[in-house]
Amino acid sequence: MKLEILYFDGCPNHDEAERRVREALADLGETAPIERIAARDDEMAARVRFLGSPSIRIDGRDVVPEEGAGPYVLRCRVYPTSAGLAGVPDKEAIRNAIQRGTP
Repeated sequence: MKLEILYFDGCPNHDEAERRVREALADLGETAPIERIAARDDEMAARVRFLGSPSIRIDGRDVVPEEGAGPYVLRCRVYPTSAGLAGVPDKEAIRNAIQRGTP
């Protein structure tokens, strides 16, 4: 399983995103390295199809896909959660995505 957290420097939420990914993995008894990818500029954001910071991908798929995504630029991202909009997805959404990505 390939896990990636895409972010930009100064994002206040990427550390929390990584913490939730690690917790979700632990809940499922899974282990996997997490690659942190820092988007440096809008050109790189477009190249890696950066949906906003933080974005969490499992095997290349975003844990919370966005319809009609774009533009791919350096920006903060918000997620629908059980508590309303937040800067990181619920751990349950991450856990579900991990389960979909594991054989």
